[in-house]
Amino acid sequence: MFPLDAWVKNETLIYNKTLSKCDSLELLSQAPRAIIVCEDTGFLDFQMRAISSVTNLAGAVFVSNDPSPVEFEFMSCPGVLISATELATVIHYINSSDNPIAAIKFRQTVTGKEVAPSVTDYTSRGPSPNCPAVLKPDVMAPGSLVLASWIPDDYTAAVGKNTLLSSEGFNLISGTSMACPHASGVAALLRGVHPEWSHAAIRSAMMTTATELDSSMMPIKDVGQNFTVASPLAMGAGHIVPNLAMDPGLVYDAAPQDYVSLLCSMNFTRNQIMTITRSNNYDCANSSLDLNYPSFVAFYDKNVTTGAMLKHRFRRVVTNVGAAATTYKVKVAPPEGVKVAVWPQSLVFGKKNEQRDYYVEIVYPSDGQGRVLYGSIVWSEESGSHVVRSPIVVAPTSAGK
Repeated sequence: MFPLDAWVKNETLIYNKTLSKCDSLELLSQAPRAIIVCEDTGFLDFQMRAISSVTNLAGAVFVSNDPSPVEFEFMSCPGVLISATELATVIHYINSSDNPIAAIKFRQTVTGKEVAPSVTDYTSRGPSPNCPAVLKPDVMAPGSLVLASWIPDDYTAAVGKNTLLSSEGFNLISGTSMACPHASGVAALLRGVHPEWSHAAIRSAMMTTATELDSSMMPIKDVGQNFTVASPLAMGAGHIVPNLAMDPGLVYDAAPQDYVSLLCSMNFTRNQIMTITRSNNYDCANSSLDLNYPSFVAFYDKNVTTGAMLKHRFRRVVTNVGAAATTYKVKVAPPEGVKVAVWPQSLVFGKKNEQRDYYVEIVYPSDGQGRVLYGSIVWSEESGSHVVRSPIVVAPTSAGK
């Protein structure tokens, strides 16, 4: 829970019913310099942030049987995590001692195989409020407790008010600020390998080759949803796999006019579209929300009569960037209770860069429960060389709100 090799020793250990909820910055800032024992309030992540926000404490002892918050963020002041059972021993020591003192020593390296990745609880989730017709997020990438470069002269942690510590140009950082460089770096590498690819083709390659399985070969879990299986509204197409993205087989490409057609269908004014496109020559003759994207999302109004059948149709165009002559066949894993039809069932390519289109029809009942349902469409090359997967999501219009 601390990013540096440090040793807090011979500090007073306190357990105070008023202070030990560790949720009031005002009360904590009045506490004496000491290692404080924090009660298990069920909000460990909030307590960790509160302790990190005050400078008068030497450290903290947190109590929880759920270690997951510790796995995704570190403390900028020393802290340890104990179980509820161990708390009784600590309290007994404090109450039976005239001068209870404690030390926290951070000099242990723990190794082992952890199941990864998982969707962290703090990540943004889809659908996009501005354009729900395009499934977001696209992919997931490493973003929690990433060892990254840091301003050399800036401190990364503290012990009390006066002892500022630097990790010599490196820090453990979490958030989009870490996931974005991973994804951007992969995109840059793909541009280097395939300089002729468009931005849309690069994104498509990253999405259709992403994995929905973790290191144990089980579905990726969502920490923010009690470790249930993550949906595409949380992880997009899955976790990026850079090596596979270099050779995706098929890509879903898009030209500038495709995005203009999308903008034209989003109720923007003429001036707004001109501001975005920086042109007054845009063409709105074929406005459409059906962007040529490597994913499919259909919404239903959960207030509509339960069981009413709804229908949504999509058209997609794929470009062969693999072998000169090849054939792909489709396999559908439909969401629960949803009918998904794809035609044609096979795509035959005679040469590289040749394009083929296909259609998808999703028929689904209005679900009064407001459930998010998901599945996938997979195009597999007959030779077995490429597998091109796209997520399907059926969700209520209120999903993500």
